[in-house]
Amino acid sequence: MKKGNATIHEIAKALGIDSSTVSRALNNSDRVTQKTKEKVLAKAKELGYRRNLIASNLRRNKSNTIGVIVPRISRHFFSSTIAGIEEAAFVAGYNVIICQSMEKLDREKSILNNLWSNRVDGVLISVSMETVACDHLKFLKDNNVPLVFFDRHCSAMEQSSKVLIDDTRASYEAVSHLIEKGCRKIVHFSGPQSLEIYKNRLRGYKEALEDHGIGFNDDLVVSSTLMEVDGKEMIQDLLHKHSDIDGVFSANDVAAIGAMKYLKKKGKRIPDDIAIVGFSNEPISEAIEPSLTTIDQSGFEIGRTACNLLIENINSKEKVLDRTLILNPTLIKRDSTNR
Repeated sequence: MKKGNATIHEIAKALGIDSSTVSRALNNSDRVTQKTKEKVLAKAKELGYRRNLIASNLRRNKSNTIGVIVPRISRHFFSSTIAGIEEAAFVAGYNVIICQSMEKLDREKSILNNLWSNRVDGVLISVSMETVACDHLKFLKDNNVPLVFFDRHCSAMEQSSKVLIDDTRASYEAVSHLIEKGCRKIVHFSGPQSLEIYKNRLRGYKEALEDHGIGFNDDLVVSSTLMEVDGKEMIQDLLHKHSDIDGVFSANDVAAIGAMKYLKKKGKRIPDDIAIVGFSNEPISEAIEPSLTTIDQSGFEIGRTACNLLIENINSKEKVLDRTLILNPTLIKRDSTNR
């Protein structure tokens, strides 16, 4: 017999017992004596038997696998959330399938179909910038596949579980910090207003201006996909129209860094001429010169909390009420605002 390919039937034949007895022994059934269990386990090890988890999971209608969808793994925030998710999943005995939507709705839909076809027990998702309608996500819930949003959620799904940070509060603190440093004409780089996180970050920006007696100017708010090239193009265009800009609050670090590179190239002093705050605390934000003041989103904790919430939903024998958990962000003060 070739070691490593043994079946239950071959173990039974080698021991001269029934296959059903071997199966019960391998599943630690009370219907089999301890002595028989030990004999079966020893022979299984000798023959290199490996349990067929796929078949076992099909019988139990459970895969012990979680699907995770993020916009881009390359973003530090999302790689941090994945680390938190995998930590919680490992402790609970779950495997993780990680997928990227690359900010594309069609790709997000295709991934969800594949996860559904592969019978994942639940899904964790931070939706793409193109995701507005939620029918493809409602399909999972309608078919009793637990779903938990983290960071970005679909506002059209009112009944849903999600783990977020307080984006409004974070933005309020960021803009208030710029104002405390003497900024009065502050621009805001926003993401698509179809997504709640960018709506909330804009709301915090507006509230901070209002509370400090500074009028809101819609011309100073520009939306984009927040790539580095967007940051460069947005600040270039804004400076052409408003040469007296003295502060920038960006809804992510990547666009903020694009703006910084352009400003430095044009001889603008940061923070003396223009102070800048980003969002997400990418590793490069500390390494760039000057280092970038930013909001830390606690990615690992968001991922761990979201995964634990999902597993709780998966394991619940009763209907779990949808919950929203909100974590507090932290303003990291660095040289880009150190006037």
